Amino acid sequence: MTRTFALSCTSAFALLLAACGGGSEEPAPAPTAPPAESGNDAQAQPAPESASDGESPQTAQAEAAAEDVADSGPAEAEEENVFAALPAPYNTADFDRGKRTYRLCQSCHLIEEGAGNRVGPNLHGMFDRKVGQVEGFNYSPALMEADFDWTPQQLENWLANPNGFLPGNRMSFAGVRRPEDRKAVIAYIMLESGFGEAE
Repeated sequence: MTRTFALSCTSAFALLLAACGGGSEEPAPAPTAPPAESGNDAQAQPAPESASDGESPQTAQAEAAAEDVADSGPAEAEEENVFAALPAPYNTADFDRGKRTYRLCQSCHLIEEGAGNRVGPNLHGMFDRKVGQVEGFNYSPALMEADFDWTPQQLENWLANPNGFLPGNRMSFAGVRRPEDRKAVIAYIMLESGFGEAE
């Protein structure tokens, strides 16, 4: 949809420029078209397809440029995997999905180092930390009595069903039902919480 909108805007802008630019009745030649040296060369280069539909060569070039920009965006984003240094399976998670899913967490949890607590404890440095150990946070008895370290797998179990994983905890959140959302949000928390920095 974004690509279609961008192409529509580009086409409208190019048509506006073609209609208003220059004051001349004749369309200006395409700026990048080299002069033809012979009749054979002129036949070898077909006119742009859109020019036959009533569009100017400039419009066709503007649309082609917009397509090139639109096509390069996702490919470049795929090449730059911010989770690549994380252990499997989190190294293949989707960053945008993780960031979007984390919005469910941020009303109760902060993740920045030293930012303090909200309704839930700060998540910075949570991995390889014993459960119930954030200074200044008032944990439920269930969490105070629990005996495990936070790992990505423990967080996976917790997020699938917090009350099923540890009955009696005070977290009112029902959990993250979709496995791909859990994987992505765990990868996002790992990245933002300083996972592996102490190693």
